[in-house]
Amino acid sequence: MMLRFPIIFSLLLATFCALAAAVYNDGDSHFLDDRVPDDRFTDERVPDDPKNADWPVYGGNSAGNRYSSLTQINKDNVKNLQPAWTYDTGENNKPGERGMDMQCQPIVIDGIMYGTTPRLKVFAVEAATGRELWKFDPFEGKRPRFHPMRGVVYWSEGSDKRILFTAGASLFALNAETGKLVESFGKSGEVDFHDGLGDEATYGYDPSQFNIRNTTPGVVYKNLLITGSSVSEGGDALPGHIRAFDVRTGKVAWVFRTIPLPGEYGYDTWAKDSYKKLGGANCWAGMVIDEKRGTVFLGTGSPSVDFYGGARKGSNLFANCVIALNAQTGKRIWHFQTVHHDLWDRDIPCPPNLIRVKRNGKMVDAVAQATKDGYVFLFDRDTGKPLFPVKEIPVPKAKPLPGDQPWPTQPVPVKPVPFANQTLTEADITTRTPEAHAYVLDRFRSSNKGPKNQPPDLDGGLLYGIGGGAEWGGTAADPEGIIYVNGNNMLWWLKMRDAKETQKGEVLSRGQVLFNTNCAACHATDSKNVTASASAQAYPVLKDIGQRLNREQIGALLETGRGRMPSFQHISKDDRAAIIDFLLKTEPKPTANDIHAQTATTSSKSNAVFPHQPPYVNNGNVQFRDQDNYPAIKPPWGTLNAINMNTGEYLWKVTLGEYPELTKQGIPPTGTENHGGPLVTAGGLLFIAATYDEKLRAFDTKTGKVVWEYKLPAGGFATPITYMVDGKQYIAIAAGGTRYGLKPGGNYIAFALP
Repeated sequence: MMLRFPIIFSLLLATFCALAAAVYNDGDSHFLDDRVPDDRFTDERVPDDPKNADWPVYGGNSAGNRYSSLTQINKDNVKNLQPAWTYDTGENNKPGERGMDMQCQPIVIDGIMYGTTPRLKVFAVEAATGRELWKFDPFEGKRPRFHPMRGVVYWSEGSDKRILFTAGASLFALNAETGKLVESFGKSGEVDFHDGLGDEATYGYDPSQFNIRNTTPGVVYKNLLITGSSVSEGGDALPGHIRAFDVRTGKVAWVFRTIPLPGEYGYDTWAKDSYKKLGGANCWAGMVIDEKRGTVFLGTGSPSVDFYGGARKGSNLFANCVIALNAQTGKRIWHFQTVHHDLWDRDIPCPPNLIRVKRNGKMVDAVAQATKDGYVFLFDRDTGKPLFPVKEIPVPKAKPLPGDQPWPTQPVPVKPVPFANQTLTEADITTRTPEAHAYVLDRFRSSNKGPKNQPPDLDGGLLYGIGGGAEWGGTAADPEGIIYVNGNNMLWWLKMRDAKETQKGEVLSRGQVLFNTNCAACHATDSKNVTASASAQAYPVLKDIGQRLNREQIGALLETGRGRMPSFQHISKDDRAAIIDFLLKTEPKPTANDIHAQTATTSSKSNAVFPHQPPYVNNGNVQFRDQDNYPAIKPPWGTLNAINMNTGEYLWKVTLGEYPELTKQGIPPTGTENHGGPLVTAGGLLFIAATYDEKLRAFDTKTGKVVWEYKLPAGGFATPITYMVDGKQYIAIAAGGTRYGLKPGGNYIAFALP
């Protein structure tokens, strides 16, 4: 229900709101209408409505601040917070059902909550009760393609109200009131998400034959949906171009190519034919919009293939960049590259955060960007100029893999100091038990280590950053310019290998070539240098997968995807069968004359250079843990940080999370790896789950002290939200579980004061 006011009072109110917006951070969530011009304030829920406040977009507001000025729940009474309602999606809770990730941060519009289930159904429930209003299954009658989905987008014009989201390789538009497809959008409510990527005439292959999806919702500017995408990190990665779709029709309005074509700005930062071979440089983590400027801000990921750049000599624009684009046209305004010629999978992992900071006595509109390696860059919003100096630091002079040319320097901001570990020394090795110390020390001494930014090699080395620093949950910010970011201190074991190497010098099998092209970027196939709990790795080690899954189960995973693993429906059924044969060691022995021995057809329309088959591939993404599956370094393993971006100094840093069994042994809380982000309120509270102890916590924003906690029914690997309906403030979160062997979950839980 929307409020209406007499015309004179409405004009006074609009004037007051404009003045207030100039004083407070333009991301303050009580000013929820920065998505629309000021002259439409009276048609929206207004800031001084004492009883209702929405959470209208992913990140809370167009600035991505994850901040709310609601104060009903505050430091004095948060101890009384209790569950108000639970919405059971009906998924991830059936015996024998394989759990799917649920990372959704829902939105709330006019008292209705919209979100997604573990199996990518979209729902609408009453935000005050959790009562389901409708549910839509994008895969009804189709083969599903499961992947993380972190939210949906709302757009309205008069009585036309729509929910937009991506599931698999399709972009959908639903009627927000009924959950029915909008027939005028695309083809009966559905658009092929490959649209706008290019064609066979441009690339020599047909992009529509390869996998694409989106894990984080885009943003709306006027009648445009601006969005990134999620693509492979291996040889079959599509280009990660930024696209705008017309919200009414579904047609592509503009495209910004993150891997430039010949003649375009940035083309000369790649090898001549890189664009025909390689993909990535995609915005998978989300973006934010400055409505006043008409500018969209985003960060991009690494180019393919991870860890080897022989086919992409150069700095590789616009991979690993913070980019400002004209939201109406897609034209580049400015960019800043945070990693040159990325060899370490250092994607920009979360959306930028639009904040205001004080410089030389004046307030400056700024963009803050947290990174996987624990930096926070701060830029002037108009020019892209760093507001704290950034130094180009020489990289270690180490021999790279044959054919690669690492970039000679990497950018490092002078302030703030990193919130995550940067280098590894023997003093950092775990002392949890004498046995754990001895186990890790032996592996430490036999591994490459030392200065940051050493290029990957065939001997293997230890490094930080593959799984954060910062992760996709992002940062929160308050109107005073304080950034709150949760960080990871996790060590990874990276070893490259010759892609044509076999155990006994035999000719590669068809299945192994396919595995190297499609799977090796994430999964290891041997358990060397991996703990006994290999299946609990972020990306399970597949050496003995046949002891955990049968042929049919592996085939189902390849077809539908699960969690971080995408669907592989884009490759043929025969090719999927060959991968399974390789994993189960049931392939017939290849011969030198076998036409499939050295080449593998992943698409009937593939060309000679795509999918790209690099000469070197990594050993999968493998965490370095001790023999009991705890991180191999001293705590803290997860932290929560408050940084004053006016000065670049820390207000506080605390551990985030614990292993209850270690706490019972008298070990102080260690922190845990964390996925999901923070929510900050004017009530002086920061809410965050994200940890592997499955708790939702509230912290005092002034001190970092825990003032409330609640054990969720499953891991809360999503970012919480807050909103108000009929005078009652709620805190809500998706409890989805499933990561690292934890039990799955499928509930949304809302909390309120009694």
